[in-house]
Amino acid sequence: MAAPQVLPQKSNALETLFQVKKPVIGVIHLKPLPGAPRYNGQAMKEVYDAAVADALTLSRGGVDGIIVENASDLPFARPENIGPETVAALTAACLAVRQAVDTPIGITCVANGAIPALAIAKAVGARWVRVNQWANAYIANEGFINGPAPEAMRYRSMIDARDVAIFADVHVKFGAHAITADRSIPEQATDAEWFDADVLIATGTRTGNPTSDTEVNEVRSGTNLPVIVGSGLSPSQVPALFASADGAIIGQWLKEDGQWWKPVDPRRVAELMAAVMKVREEL
Repeated sequence: MAAPQVLPQKSNALETLFQVKKPVIGVIHLKPLPGAPRYNGQAMKEVYDAAVADALTLSRGGVDGIIVENASDLPFARPENIGPETVAALTAACLAVRQAVDTPIGITCVANGAIPALAIAKAVGARWVRVNQWANAYIANEGFINGPAPEAMRYRSMIDARDVAIFADVHVKFGAHAITADRSIPEQATDAEWFDADVLIATGTRTGNPTSDTEVNEVRSGTNLPVIVGSGLSPSQVPALFASADGAIIGQWLKEDGQWWKPVDPRRVAELMAAVMKVREEL
């Protein structure tokens, strides 16, 4: 089978953003925000203080980037139903994190809120957004989700946020692609590049589930873009996965007891970054 056609190679967004080899992005999983089913009236200062505490632990531990996510808002609203209350609280959380650390930040607004994430990024000076489904369509926990790339890229241009990079999942976790039967992972990677993503993400099937090197290599075979691991990386997996991946987003493993809703554990951050530094030294 002929290799998927790819576009002329653009500048490497990972190198531009982080200026290190194999960058590591730690995740802040925010507590439930107003409007979410699990929000129980907690004072917003407590929500923001918890985010800042995680940001300080990640930054002091040496991660290269931080992504802020409304991860506790499940069951997540469909993209068209993400409300102003979510955007407002996520914006305030990002501003609190930006004040606390100099580490570059990005945003995930779930479920698949590409346009809200871009608006927040523009407002707070975030450098990238993660979009779990960028091109094509898939069946998610929230139902049928269309890839938002056409609308989102026009919105990014409209608000003059061209400096906000798009990190796009390929063959995303928590979902089944509506076109999987006749479209391979390399072809889906090519689609995401053609729809102007900057970095592609390979994941396992759920939060914290390991990403296989096979998945990474399948994504890479369809694109010129950087490919990073998006779930399940642990120190023991760093040598094997970083042989093929260009970096990683790491959330659950860095938390106390490896549970994503708990605070970031400084000992786990240190252990993970020690494994990453060893790989970097060998490059």
